[in-house]
Amino acid sequence: MRYVERLESLYLDFDGFFASVMQQAIPALRGKPVGIIPFEMTNARSTTVIACSKEAKVQGCQNVMRVPEARQRCPDLILVPQRPDLFRRAHMALLNEIEMEVPIGSVKSIDELYCQLSEQEAADPHDLADRIKDRIARFIGPHITCSIGFAQNPLLAKIACKMDKPNGTTIWWPDTRHAALCSLRNLEEIPGIGSRMERRLVGGGVTCIEQLLATQPKQMRKLWRSVSGERLWYALHGYAIKAEPTARGMYGHGRVLPPDWRGLDKAEHCARMLVIRAARRMRRDGWAAGKVTVWLDLLTKKGTGGWVDGQDLPNVSDDKACLDALKLIWQRIKATLPKAIKAMRVGVTLLDLSPAKERQLDWIYDDDRERRRWESLTTIKDTLNRKYGKRVLEFGMFDQPPGGWAGAKISYTRIPDAEDFY
Repeated sequence: MRYVERLESLYLDFDGFFASVMQQAIPALRGKPVGIIPFEMTNARSTTVIACSKEAKVQGCQNVMRVPEARQRCPDLILVPQRPDLFRRAHMALLNEIEMEVPIGSVKSIDELYCQLSEQEAADPHDLADRIKDRIARFIGPHITCSIGFAQNPLLAKIACKMDKPNGTTIWWPDTRHAALCSLRNLEEIPGIGSRMERRLVGGGVTCIEQLLATQPKQMRKLWRSVSGERLWYALHGYAIKAEPTARGMYGHGRVLPPDWRGLDKAEHCARMLVIRAARRMRRDGWAAGKVTVWLDLLTKKGTGGWVDGQDLPNVSDDKACLDALKLIWQRIKATLPKAIKAMRVGVTLLDLSPAKERQLDWIYDDDRERRRWESLTTIKDTLNRKYGKRVLEFGMFDQPPGGWAGAKISYTRIPDAEDFY
C-alpha cells in the first residue's frame, strides 16, 4: 500500500448509456424523453422502465421505475424495447475509440471503465478528457456522452466522475481531495455505503463525510465488521489499494416473463433455454457445476412471493445433465404449486463450480461413460453453433419468449459475448 502523490486514475461513466445509444441509433428519439423497457408489450403498464434518457430524468423519471409512475412524472415519455445486441456493439466500438487515446485498465460494467494513467497522460487531464469526448462524438456520434473523473485512485476517480453529470469532467488533485469529499451531501454517495451501512455508521456516531474521514482505520474496520472498512479508509485518503482477487461462484440467467408466458408450462420452457445458455457460458470458461437451482417470482393472492428449489449434479458441464436436473426440479414445482399460479420472473443458477478438467468420478452416480458421451455431443453442438453463428443444433425444445434476448440480457455488471445472442 502506498500514498499516491499525483493523478493516477481516470474513471469514465457513460451518461444514460442504454437510452443514449438508442437515441444515437434512431434519429426520431433524439432530444426526447426516452424510457427503455425489457421488451415490446401491448400493455406497458405492467412493466418497468429499466433505463431512461437525460431528458426523461430532468422531468423526474428514474431508472428502475414502474411505467405508470414514470409516465405520471413524464407524460410524453417514449417507451422503447431494449436492444442488447445494439448495446453490446456500441460498447465495443466505444472501447475501441477510447483505447486510441488512453489504455483501458479495467472495464467495470457496460457503461463504466477505469484507466491507470502514466505521468505523461495525467499531465493535462482536461486535454485528455476533451480528446476522448471529441473522438466519441466524431467517430461514434454526439448523442452518446460521458462523464470523466480524475483522482489519485479508482475509488476517488469514480466518486469525482459522478459530481458533474452529464458530460462533465471533474479533477480531484491530491491537495483538493479532502475538501471535495467533504462537499458531498450524504454518506451514500461513497461507493460501498448503502442505506444499511449508513444506519450502522450513524449509530456509531458518524453522520457526515467529514466525520467519516476523521475516523481511524481500526474503527472503520470495527464499524464494517471486516477489513473492507479499513481498506475504504485508505482509499478515501488517497492510497493505492490492491484489488482483492475474486473467484467465479456461479453462472445464471433470469428473465422477466411477458403476461402470456407466466403459466408454469411456459415458464419451464424459458427456464430450459436459460439453463442451456448458462451451461454454455460455464463450459466456455472451463467450469463444471455441482448444483442447479431454479427461482421464481410468483403472483399470489397476497401479492408476490418467491420459490427456490435445487438439484445436485455430479460436477458436470454438458447440457443433458443440466436439463435432466432441471426436469426433476420442475416436476417438484408442478407437484407443489397450484396449476393456475403465475410467475413474473424465472431464473436458473449453476453453482458449486469446479474446474471441468479436474472432474472427479462420482461412485454414487457411476455415470462416467454416459457423461463422456454427452460431453462429446455437447462439444459438437457448441462447435457447430459457434462456426455458423446461430443455433443449428439444440437438444430438444428451445422456445424463445416474446421479445427475445433471454440469456443475452445486459446487466450493469456483465457484457455478453457475441455468441450469447444465438
